[in-house]
This record gives sequence, C-alpha cells and structure tokens, in this order.
Amino acid sequence: MAGKKIVVLGTGGTIAGRAASAFDNVGYQSAQLGVAKLLQGLPALAGLEVEAEQVTQIDSKDMDFAVWVALAQRCAHWLAREDVAGLVVTHGTDTMEETAFFLQALLAPAKPVVLTGAMRPATSAGADGPQNLADALAVAATPGARGVCVAFAGTLHGAHDVAKAHNYRLAAFTSGDAGPLAYIEEGRLRQLRAWPAGEPMRTLASLRAPADWPRVEIVWSYAGATGSTVRALVADGVRGLVVAGTGNGSLHHALEEALLHAQPAGVVVRRTTRCAEGVVIATAGDRLAAVGLSPVKARIALILELMH
Repeated sequence: MAGKKIVVLGTGGTIAGRAASAFDNVGYQSAQLGVAKLLQGLPALAGLEVEAEQVTQIDSKDMDFAVWVALAQRCAHWLAREDVAGLVVTHGTDTMEETAFFLQALLAPAKPVVLTGAMRPATSAGADGPQNLADALAVAATPGARGVCVAFAGTLHGAHDVAKAHNYRLAAFTSGDAGPLAYIEEGRLRQLRAWPAGEPMRTLASLRAPADWPRVEIVWSYAGATGSTVRALVADGVRGLVVAGTGNGSLHHALEEALLHAQPAGVVVRRTTRCAEGVVIATAGDRLAAVGLSPVKARIALILELMH
C-alpha cells in the first residue's frame, strides 16, 4: 500500500555491537551486525512493510563528513518515494545528536526520519536496541509525523534540542529545558510538542565535496583560559570558530581578546554556552555573535553557513 513502507538505514554503532560476554556492556566492539540482522524477529514489524539498507558500518565516534553526505543522499532518495512513509536510521550514540541536526538542517523533511541506537551491545543480556528500534519504527509509521528526531528509551527528541547527557545509562539522551517531543508507550505516541519543521539551511546539490568543507573548530572558556589556541588555529587556516562560554556565553578576557582579533583576519566566530541547558541570551553590547545552539550543533550550522 502506498505510503506504508518504512526504510531502515544502518550505519553501525553499539546497537550493532558484540561482546564476548552477555554481561559486558562496555568492552564490546561496535558495528558488527548488519541492519538486516537487527530487524530479524522484531515483533514491531507486524503489519509494516520494511526495507533495510546498509549505508555504512562504523563506530559513531568516527563519524565524518563523507558519511554524512552519503547518509543524507540515501535519506533524500527514499524520502522522495511516494510509497515510503518514513525512515529509521540506526546510529551510534556518540555523535547521534550531530547527525540528527545535520540531516534536519539539510533536508528539513516533510516525512519522519527517526534516529535510534543503543547503550548496550546486541549481545547484552539487557540489550536495549530491540526496544529502541521498535519504538523508532512506530514513530516512523505515525501519520502526520515529520522532521528528524531521535527515539531513545521510550522518549522522542527533536534534532534541534537532543543531546547525549550520560555515558552509561539507558536513558542517555535529553532535550534539556525544551523538553521531549513525545513519549513512546507500547507502540503509541503521546505527543507533547510540534514536529521539527523549518527550511533547509543548505541543499544537497549545493554541498561541496567533503574534503573542501570549511574548517570550523570549537574552543572553550574556563578559568585561566588564554588565547593561544585561537591564535594557533587562525595561523593554521581555520575558517570559523565556535566558542563555548561560561554561563550566558561569558568569556575569559584573554580568550575573548584573541577571538576579537581573529574576526578581522577573516575568521567567523559564534558564541555559545557550555551549560547543558539554556541558550545564550544576546545583549546590545555583544561583540561576538551568539547562537542558541549547543557547541557541536553551532559548529555544523557555521560549516553550512560558510559553504557559499
């Protein structure tokens, strides 16, 4: 039936990981099982037409621009199909929030693209991957769903707000003070906020080859910070800098001075906060532009902005 197919794109991660013991949840090797294997025997497939495709097979700590482009291209391909209702992307947790933000910024899809993964490998006695994958399929099949989101531990997060907040717990992701989009309960959504929407920052056709993407780095402000890292990066040809400030984006005076000197040299600077919740509130006297994104997402936004 038209519009009923869900396509699952595999990229590896812990959800596809293996360990020697069923009780080893940290000493595993990621990206060992193909996405088709992850779907085998999943009760959530009942009543759904599901197609699987392996885009890559990596530990998401090793995510790079080339994989992002390949994944975005496959997402765009399947989203254009009338018979496809939505997509699920299996992904490692370490950079999941970055991939989600990139896909939303590039595609802003009118259909759902649901990222999911696991904190425990597939061989674990308490593996969380099957439930997360079942929940993601339920979201992707929900009528009216749209945009890029993350389904994890029974909670649905939007690409703009989602962040990995814990290195071990099963409920590793949060939407901060913005709150989740929905809860997923026995295959049904209890929706709290509107679906992600908006216009793409850049089109797939406008992207340069990954090797030619503008270089943007992140620096942090902290007690005793200096401007030496900024000066070294400017000398090394960086195109943009995102600074994670303290509190409301405040910066150590030595670091701020270096960033102010970087701007006339052609380096674009964006200011964020290192706080886990809240966004920088701009004031009239700001000398460095503030953005309401986490440092890693501000970096992606600046890369796309500089890609004229």
